[in-house]
Amino acid sequence: MIIRREQAGDRPEIHALLEAVFPTLMEAKLVRELFAARQYLPLLSLVAEGDRGEILGYVITTRAWIGEAQSLGLGPLAVLPQYQKQGVGSALMNASIEAANAMGERTMVLLGHAEYFPRFGFVPADSLGIVSPDQSWGSHFMGLPLANYEPGSHGVFRYADPFNSL
Repeated sequence: MIIRREQAGDRPEIHALLEAVFPTLMEAKLVRELFAARQYLPLLSLVAEGDRGEILGYVITTRAWIGEAQSLGLGPLAVLPQYQKQGVGSALMNASIEAANAMGERTMVLLGHAEYFPRFGFVPADSLGIVSPDQSWGSHFMGLPLANYEPGSHGVFRYADPFNSL
């Protein structure tokens, strides 16, 4: 397996993967819209490619904000069911974090499983002064201070525009 940047030719397979993994079409629709959004960051749209060239997993991270400070919003992350619990998701997460650090980013935020993401350093976002756009998300709304993290970036988190239509 290799982790690499998504290419335009990968998109049909990415959408098929998202449709296979998630019970609704919401995530596939969201990713289609993120590809077209001004907040799309090609360096942070990653696939896990298998030995035969097939896409096993995918993750996208887009521009976001904490108040007026730039941040990143990660997700969705998806791995084909037959490849889950084999390190594909972890490889995608680690590559995303590494790429974000290489870009000089300060924070990465996500909405996800509170049992899974802390292994990558994610903590409750409110402990970093990041206010959730939806208080019902509770402990599932998490943030990661990256290498260039500057304490003091506090405020309400805003995802890329397509998230607003969910």
